[in-house]
Amino acid sequence: MSSLDLGIIGNGTYGALIDKWARIVWCCLPRLDGDPVFYDLLNKGPDGSEPPDENAPDQGFWSIEIENAASSRQFYRPNTAILVTELTDRDGNAIEICDFSPRFTRRERIFQPMTLVRRVRPLAGSPRIRIRLRPGFNYGAQAPSITRGSHHVRFFHSGFALRLSTNAPLTYLLDETIFNLTNPLSFIMGPDETLTGGVEETAREFEERTEDYWRRWVRRLALPLEWQQAVIRAAITLKLCCYEETGAIVAALTTSIPEMADSERNWDYRFCWLRDAFFVIRALNSLAEVETMENYLRYLGNIVGSAEEGHLQPVYGIGLETRLDEHIVETLPGYRGMGPVRRGNQAYEHFQHDVYGNVILAASQSFFDERLLQRATMADFERYEKVGERAYAMHAEPDAGMWELRTRARVHTSSSVMCWAACDRLARIAEHLGLMERARHWRRLADEIHATICKRAWNEELGAFTESFEGDQFDAGLLLMAEVNFIRPSDPRFQSTLLAIEKSLRRGQHMFRYATADDFGVPGNAFNICTFWYIDALARVGRTDEAREIFESILACRNSLGLLSEDIDPATGELWGNYPQTYSLVGIINAAMRLSRKWEDQV
Repeated sequence: MSSLDLGIIGNGTYGALIDKWARIVWCCLPRLDGDPVFYDLLNKGPDGSEPPDENAPDQGFWSIEIENAASSRQFYRPNTAILVTELTDRDGNAIEICDFSPRFTRRERIFQPMTLVRRVRPLAGSPRIRIRLRPGFNYGAQAPSITRGSHHVRFFHSGFALRLSTNAPLTYLLDETIFNLTNPLSFIMGPDETLTGGVEETAREFEERTEDYWRRWVRRLALPLEWQQAVIRAAITLKLCCYEETGAIVAALTTSIPEMADSERNWDYRFCWLRDAFFVIRALNSLAEVETMENYLRYLGNIVGSAEEGHLQPVYGIGLETRLDEHIVETLPGYRGMGPVRRGNQAYEHFQHDVYGNVILAASQSFFDERLLQRATMADFERYEKVGERAYAMHAEPDAGMWELRTRARVHTSSSVMCWAACDRLARIAEHLGLMERARHWRRLADEIHATICKRAWNEELGAFTESFEGDQFDAGLLLMAEVNFIRPSDPRFQSTLLAIEKSLRRGQHMFRYATADDFGVPGNAFNICTFWYIDALARVGRTDEAREIFESILACRNSLGLLSEDIDPATGELWGNYPQTYSLVGIINAAMRLSRKWEDQV
C-alpha cells in the first residue's frame, strides 16, 4: 500500500512527489492545481516499502528501476530541493538518481520552467535498469498519443504536450527494456520545445545552478540555534508550495489523501486558503524571507480589489479563480483505494469570518516594514478598511468556522477573535499613518468586539472560553487567542481555557481540532497544526520544558525526509491527510523559533 514517505521537488511553477524507490507518483501540470500527469498516489500503487513489481499493470507514474532491487536510500542534497535516491540490487550493484526542478537566476529574473530533470548514474558494479514512463491525462481517463523523434519522445493529449529529451536509448525507454547502465543518463521533461543545447550538458548546468540557487537562498535565512535542519527543510518546502506567477500559496500539493482511514474526509487542498497563506508568510518572515510575502500581497491585493462589499471567500484558485466547483473523480480509486477522489473544493461557498482577520494580519507588515520594495499605500489602507468593515459586521454572525463544517453554522469564537484582530490591526496601521480619527474609529470597533467575545464566549460554569458563543465545547482554535494578542498568556482566563482544552482535546502528545461529531462522525486523528498551537501556548505560559518535549515528539513523527502531512494517528504515528501540509511545516518553524536557545547564549 502507498505511504506518505515521499520527497517533493518543485520550483514555484509545479511540484512532484517521489517515493523511496524513485517513482514519481504525483505531479500536476502545467501548474500546482493542474491535471495529475502522474497520479499513482491515488491509483492503488504498490507498497512503498517494497520495490516495484515488474509485472504490475499500474499507470500514472515514472520509475527508474534497478533490476532485482533490494534496498533504497533517499535524501536531499544539503540545503537544496534536489532529491537523491540510491538503489542497490541483491548483488551490490547500485545506481544514483538525482531529481530536481530547475530554479535559478537567468537574465536578472528567476528561471523556473515547467521542466523536470532526472539524472541517473552507476554507483557500484554493473547495474541493469529499466525505465517505465507512463503519464496519463484527465485524471487517468485518457492515455497520451506518443510520437518519437531523434532524441525525444512526445506525449500529447487534447492540446497539451510534454516532450522528454534524453540521451538514453529511446527504444529501451519506449519498450521498457532492461539494459546495462554503463554511463550517466539524463532525462529532461517539459514543454514541447526543442532544447537549445545537448541533453547531458543542459541537465548538468541546470543541476549545478539549481543547487547554487537553493544554497544561497538558505544562506539568507535567519535560523534559530536549534533544530536548524528541520527548519531549513520546512522553509524550502513552503517555498515549493508557492505558485509564484500569481503569488498564491497552496495548502498542500495533493487532493483526497484521507484525514483518517476510510473516513471519506478526502479534500482537494491545491488551492489558496487565505488563512493558511497568512501563517505561511508569517513563518517565513520570522526567518527573514520576505519575498514570499511580497508575492502573496500582490495576489491578496487582486482579491481584495475585486471583493464585492468587502466579502471574501476563505479559499481561491491560484489564478484568482472564485469558483472551485467540487466533483468526484470516478477514474481513480483513491489513496490505498480509500475514495472518493475530489477535484475542487466546496469550501469556496462557505462563510468563514476568520478570513477577514487573516487578510488584515497578512497585509499589516507591508505598512511597517522598511525592507519591502513596494510599501503599502494610502489607497491600500482604504481598500483594507472595507475588509475591516465586513469583519465588524460579521463578528457575531454564524459561520462554518475555520474547520469548515459543511452542515452546521455557529458564531465561532475563533472567527470572532479574528474579526477583532482585523479591527485591532487597522487601528494600529491608522495610527502609524497618522490617521488619528480612523485609528479611534477602529479602536472603538475592536474594543466592542473584544467585549462581546469576553461576554458571550466565556462560560462561567466551565471557567473557560468555549468554541462558540453561549457554547459548552472546546476547539483548538481557542489557542490562537494569545497568539494574535487578544488576551495575555498570563491572564487567568487564558490559562484556565488552556487547561480545559488539554483535558478535552489532548491525546498523548497530540492535539485534536475538536472531539465532537461533525459531518463525518467523531475525528480519529490529530491535526498537526493544533499540536503546534498547543506547543506555542505552553511556551507562552512558561511551561517550556513540556513544550520542548512535545515538539521533539512531533519531530519524530516526520517522514524520512523531514516532512509532515496534515494529520497523525496518535496511536501509531502514521501520517494521514494531504501532503506536504503547509500548516504543519509552519508549525515546525514557529515552534523552533520560539523554543530554541538564543545564539548569544551559545556562541
